[in-house]
Amino acid sequence: MFGFCKPVSSKKRFLPKRKINEVYAFTLFEKAAMIPAEEWDAITKKQSIFLERDYLALIEHCGYTRLNCRYALIYAGNKPCGLVYFQIADFKAGVFGDLLSNQVDAIKSTRLHLFEKYIDSNKNEVLLRLFTCGNNLVSGEYGFLFDKKIKDKEAHAVLLELIDIVSKEEKLKGSISAVLIKDFHTPLKPAALFEEEKYNDFLVEPNLVVDIPEGVHTLEEYIALFSKKYRNRAKAIFKSFEGIEVKELQLEEIKAREKELYHLYLQIFEQAKFKLIQLPENYFSAVKAMYPEQFRVKGFFLDGALVAFGSCFVKENGCLEAHYIGLNYALNNTHNLYQNMLYAMIGEALNSGLQHVNLGRTAAEIKTTVGAKPVDLICYIKPQNTISRIIQKPFIAFLQPGEWTPRNPFKEGGTV
Repeated sequence: MFGFCKPVSSKKRFLPKRKINEVYAFTLFEKAAMIPAEEWDAITKKQSIFLERDYLALIEHCGYTRLNCRYALIYAGNKPCGLVYFQIADFKAGVFGDLLSNQVDAIKSTRLHLFEKYIDSNKNEVLLRLFTCGNNLVSGEYGFLFDKKIKDKEAHAVLLELIDIVSKEEKLKGSISAVLIKDFHTPLKPAALFEEEKYNDFLVEPNLVVDIPEGVHTLEEYIALFSKKYRNRAKAIFKSFEGIEVKELQLEEIKAREKELYHLYLQIFEQAKFKLIQLPENYFSAVKAMYPEQFRVKGFFLDGALVAFGSCFVKENGCLEAHYIGLNYALNNTHNLYQNMLYAMIGEALNSGLQHVNLGRTAAEIKTTVGAKPVDLICYIKPQNTISRIIQKPFIAFLQPGEWTPRNPFKEGGTV
């Protein structure tokens, strides 16, 4: 019923300056270490950590789901004018069992019922090859970047042409299973271009962002803006944290505690409803070594034992970006580790003189109780074959935000 084959590989894909159209050409690389530094950096201008070659090389070693990366430099004549970053992840059929089980009863489809039976008997077969323009490990627009002189309409047309070329060369039964372009705060234009190419746009779980009010410099001043109900709640959360020591970890201590950090990270990973990509064990020490000032890791200790940690990037654009965390779930209820971690991120931003805290996705309702506001993110998906067309509806439904109640902790007139 469903057939699979290995991807076709050809060295011709990596020849320099292959034609996209009459104006633009591209060179494709399969390892970040192979990218010409000067040309790549001429586009990024080193303004985004998540597009720097060293960082991209590190995440090539992520596990759980087999991950391949592709990097494209785009040229107008001999001058680099853009870059595109792809991740290619293979998902085994078993990953989709729970995802589809809730949909089968709701959708009266013989094909879907047969498909569910196929999944049950072929759990270890590669079912979906997801070809992503962007980074599945972080939220945000990290899939492509063009010279500002190139207008969006032209840049997006070139992007879709390139995606078509590269995705067809990463074959699984004749074509990639699905193409995903992620994550955008505003729709890509022109909309007609993406509709013509049969891309479907949809919202995913929003980013939760705290905007620090002007004139607020400490966490105490920030909490003072809350209504009485939420001030009391914050005080109770802080009180439950008594006995926990918070310490910023430097590189040597991160290395010494690498296994402990990773164990706590895995407790979060194992709770994820859809396990996409698992970090390599040396991730936190490697990132700290690359970005000693910008990347920060705070450890939370109880009686000398590491019970939680939070990591973040302090960016030059005035934003603190929360990154991966880990915690001991058994102690979370008694010590409110997670909510104290959220307040610690806000406190870190205030101490660093930053104006925004990006707390990331998930746990949206809890994050709004500390003052975060949801910021919608738009993705685009294009099914490539029968399998991805069957999966698309439940897959999108799975990625979209569930029902939740936004909270406003600020007293009237005190919102940002």
